[in-house]
Amino acid sequence: MTRLRDFAESIVEEAALAWLEALGYEVLHGPSIAFGEANAVRSDLDYRDVVLEERLRVALLQLNPKLPTEALDDAYRKLTRVEAPSLLERNRAVHRMLIDGVAVE
Repeated sequence: MTRLRDFAESIVEEAALAWLEALGYEVLHGPSIAFGEANAVRSDLDYRDVVLEERLRVALLQLNPKLPTEALDDAYRKLTRVEAPSLLERNRAVHRMLIDGVAVE
């Protein structure tokens, strides 16, 4: 039995990654997609990228193939530049957009 003091963030992370992989997602580890690596996805040497830009843009296009480029760019901006007073509220706002969609013109 795991006691609260024995609980580590890595336990949750590993469980979440296993669950996502079981759903068919490709799980990649930070060092393999780091800036300067052959399969680099990150653009920041110090791992400050919160959003992997190219992957988000590709996903937006795959989910919305009939939208014009301007609308996809608008959705990207709205997802990556959320205004809210706290990190928690920004996370909730982005989550809501991911679930309900992003209104674009």
